[in-house]
Amino acid sequence: MRGLIQRVARAEVAVDGATVGQIGRGVLLLLGVQKGDGEADVLRLARKVVNYRIFADDDGHMNRSLIDVEGELLIVSQFTIAADTKKGLRPSFSSAAAPAEAEVLYEAFIAQATALGVPLATGIFGANMQVDLVNDGPVTFLLSS
Repeated sequence: MRGLIQRVARAEVAVDGATVGQIGRGVLLLLGVQKGDGEADVLRLARKVVNYRIFADDDGHMNRSLIDVEGELLIVSQFTIAADTKKGLRPSFSSAAAPAEAEVLYEAFIAQATALGVPLATGIFGANMQVDLVNDGPVTFLLSS
């Protein structure tokens, strides 16, 4: 399981021109599920996302987490995060989980993040989505479970 996180001032996701999820200050997570991922990966990555220290403390150091700053989380499914890009000029999606399996783990991730006490919004699994964000920093990290 991979997650591309971006520290944002705000972010929103739309489907067919209608906003389906939006947040203020917090983290945008683009979540990719890979073959072989399971509940342990969900738990590990959810804990990492909400506790990853990417917000500035009083001294300006990245030392505070999403939980610490009481930020929000926008979760958007994105199977391309699971792509293998090592060979050639076209990504391979052979390592991405099948859609039915990925959706179950995506929903489990949402439930876990909610249980960790983070206010969140989501996109719609499998939809063609447009994401609008203001990356704060910019700060972006690729995390793995």
